[in-house]
Amino acid sequence: MTTPEDLKYTEEHEWLAAQAETVRLGITDYAQGQLGDVVFVELPEVGRTVNAGDPIGEVESTKSVSEIFAPVAGEITAVNNALDDTPELINSEPYGEGWIVELTPSDPNALDALLDAKAYQELTQND
Repeated sequence: MTTPEDLKYTEEHEWLAAQAETVRLGITDYAQGQLGDVVFVELPEVGRTVNAGDPIGEVESTKSVSEIFAPVAGEITAVNNALDDTPELINSEPYGEGWIVELTPSDPNALDALLDAKAYQELTQND
């Protein structure tokens, strides 16, 4: 299982990469491994304002359907439309081409409250 050091993580097994004004969000390598083969991704609408904890989409696999939650409040600024045709990118490149959404946080400091790589690794070792 890969856990890049430069990302932030949530207890819901999502990762966030801070960019200039936005953050990119996806599900972790651990999460995609637990889900199995991803067959469909429901993406949110660009421009939608969300609160932390709001469901913003779903990832459907051969095993189950899992909701994606907004880890921070903000506005959805981009979605990965490549997942419409190739949802398996989440399995093959969870931290790269398998990203799900980008959002502009309403509070840029909100990422500070999320898990770092070490804390996320400890979390998944207990699962």
